[in-house]
Amino acid sequence: MRRLSILLLGLLMGGAVLSWLAGSTLVAPTQHLVPRPAGLQADKVQIERGNGPPVAGWFLRGSGKGAILLLHGIRADRRQMLGRARFLATSGYSVLLIDLPGHGESVAPAITFGLREADGVQAALAFLREQTPGEPLGLIGVSLGAASFMLCKTCLQVDAVVLESMYPTIEEAVEDRLRQRAGVLAMPLSRLLLWQLPLRLDINQQQLRPIDAMPGLRMPVMVAAGERDLHTTIEETRRIFAGAAQPKALWEVPGAAHVDLHAYAPREYEERIGRFLAHSFRRSTVAKKESASS
Repeated sequence: MRRLSILLLGLLMGGAVLSWLAGSTLVAPTQHLVPRPAGLQADKVQIERGNGPPVAGWFLRGSGKGAILLLHGIRADRRQMLGRARFLATSGYSVLLIDLPGHGESVAPAITFGLREADGVQAALAFLREQTPGEPLGLIGVSLGAASFMLCKTCLQVDAVVLESMYPTIEEAVEDRLRQRAGVLAMPLSRLLLWQLPLRLDINQQQLRPIDAMPGLRMPVMVAAGERDLHTTIEETRRIFAGAAQPKALWEVPGAAHVDLHAYAPREYEERIGRFLAHSFRRSTVAKKESASS
């Protein structure tokens, strides 16, 4: 019994050490220079955000049709959104691509799964409004980018939002990812990782529930995800969609996993997203004109 107890204690200690090391990797920022691709007609911008370091980005000015903020996924940078930026710019929109705090050239001490990245989203939307006064505003967020917008309690109102591959709660996000590698051990291992949140980041699990903000959206929303996504299952995506008020749309991408949906199905993506944004912006413009004349 004594040997068994020592063995179990050793396993527990080893598991705790491994989970701490894994946690260190998960929250570590991924900082690097982001070179502008050749041929991209964009201005490099540094956007001030309160007391924190500035947010780095590229701004492409459009023809007055509206403005779109593009937000990348975790451990990526603004280059992940280049395909979307090019198609939107060709359609006449102004486009702002940023590095979320803790990514690329936007400095932050840690990745916080959307909570403090929301400060960067707030600053970027304020910048976009200053640059395009009177034009409709839209936002496309992928995974972490989508969560960062949904966790922003003080962000400017936008006229349309596209949420791609967004996690509903941090508990499900961690467990879904661990399940692919650890099987039945996913739940206990996820608990070992989540107990570190207050220690490392001074945040708790209840602060990382983007799904809870869905009923508060006051603009058209499109929710999109891969049908075979195991990082955020299609059942979880349907729950996210169910939480939003009308007008809303759901796109379950056949055959797609947790991938870049624009790269996976570019023609359908551009048709669907382009139509959604155009319709939403027209709706917003008409509503504003009616309000001004009444």
